[in-house]
Amino acid sequence: MGNKNIAGKTAFIIGVLLVFCFGIFGIPRGGLVESIKRNINLGLDLKGGSHLVLQVHVAEAVGSETDRAVAELEQDFQKANISGVTVGKRDLAHPEVISVTGVPQNHLADARQVLEGNDYQNYDLTSAPDGSYTLTMKPAAIKDLETRTLNTSIETIRARIDKLGVTEPEIQQYGLGANEILVELPGVTSLDRIEDVIQSTAKLSIHEVAGGPFNSEQDAMTANPGGIPMDDMLVHGVGEEGAPDQFWLLKRASVVEGTDFRDARPSQDENGRPDINFTLTTDAGDRFWKYTSAHSKNSSSPGSMAILLDNQVKEVAAIDSAIRDSGIIQGGFTQQQANDLSLMLRTGALPASISYLDTRTVGPSLGAASIHSGVVAAIGGMLAVMIFMLIYYKGAGINADLALILNLVILLGFMGFSNATLTLPGIAGVILTIGMGVDSNVLIFERIREELRAGKSAAIAVQQGFAFAWTTIFDTHVTTIVSAAILFLFGSGPVKGFATTLVFGLLANLFTAVYVSRVIFDAHLAGKERGATLSI
Repeated sequence: MGNKNIAGKTAFIIGVLLVFCFGIFGIPRGGLVESIKRNINLGLDLKGGSHLVLQVHVAEAVGSETDRAVAELEQDFQKANISGVTVGKRDLAHPEVISVTGVPQNHLADARQVLEGNDYQNYDLTSAPDGSYTLTMKPAAIKDLETRTLNTSIETIRARIDKLGVTEPEIQQYGLGANEILVELPGVTSLDRIEDVIQSTAKLSIHEVAGGPFNSEQDAMTANPGGIPMDDMLVHGVGEEGAPDQFWLLKRASVVEGTDFRDARPSQDENGRPDINFTLTTDAGDRFWKYTSAHSKNSSSPGSMAILLDNQVKEVAAIDSAIRDSGIIQGGFTQQQANDLSLMLRTGALPASISYLDTRTVGPSLGAASIHSGVVAAIGGMLAVMIFMLIYYKGAGINADLALILNLVILLGFMGFSNATLTLPGIAGVILTIGMGVDSNVLIFERIREELRAGKSAAIAVQQGFAFAWTTIFDTHVTTIVSAAILFLFGSGPVKGFATTLVFGLLANLFTAVYVSRVIFDAHLAGKERGATLSI
């Protein structure tokens, strides 16, 4: 190989080194360590932060869907002039089942026509000899609704966390079919506000008030000796601090829900108390207008509406006049609560309530200890390997050690440019990469030794050593990269960190162990006379 060709390749390698050094340090400000911290994102296990596992109660979404279907059926029967029909849930343990009873004999055909309408295609319809009907949500529709509920919950939580300015959050489905969500927030150790945003105001809806307030559940049961009607529900009410607890009887079907809100902003009433101005979507505004028109104080059936927050009555208000698509939510909020609730309404309400299954906080001291242990292990392992290579392969060991150092620089540079997150398993991936880099050099060096023992010159031995080892090195790297890619696709945060560093490290290893090492050998042999020996 000519000296000019070697000089060009050397300049290219130095250029690559400088580029990836920039990826690690960027423009140094405040010292090299601070520059590295700015450019390399640390994961939850290194930086410290919060780990939460949430469960989404997807069955609530099925109940809400059938509640809405019950309300629509009642309206459809009214439009079809079929009176005396009772529509409701037969058993709260099976929210997917709707029963229709009391259909007059002369309207059986009309009722079936309503029930077989396009709005109820997701239900199986059965009839009984007494003229009653049963609508059961199809299993495929339930599965689809549960999947959409889980996905919507993930996106809603992600939007809320993003609005709070948390960087590098990990929010994804967790477990297999358990309707669980994993939330990891690096750098967040004070969870008070995060917990409020994620959990305490998970679901908002507005319902018609059917009775109350009652001072206790017993008072409510006494006032309804026949039991709570199936289409009603008894809900605990919470108001301003110090106010006594109350219970309200509400219609189970909501008038509007959190998903119907188009915008919400915190504001203050005339007395300076925080409240929330909201705007509904067009469809929800039409429904709200129809409901409030029918129940305003000047209508034939004046009524009240209740605002539910996490299945608790937050506010009950008489309907003074019809409201179309905008209004005000008042409920004795603090300014922080008003800010957070308006944030949640802007980003969309959760389609079902959630509960915590696991919450853990990793403190900065534990993260620092993890970093220290991981870095010590990586440096110690790398030094041991480098010393071994120098002892066992003599001069060629220098070649391998330079390739290893460049490999590490390229790997960390990749992390900096791609904003990938370095985790503790990721450090394990770095160490594994170092091992595979050494393995590649050993394969090459042993093939070179074989060629030298066969009596070939140093230049020929180096050329054939790299050529014969290349196929084996390429095969092992590709299969490992494919395995790491599968880990990345299906793993969670720390597993993804391991897979990321492993893939980046192996790509760098292909470059350093084969290309850079060969250039160093060629540069060394270019200054030797024909017949010179090779230190290996």
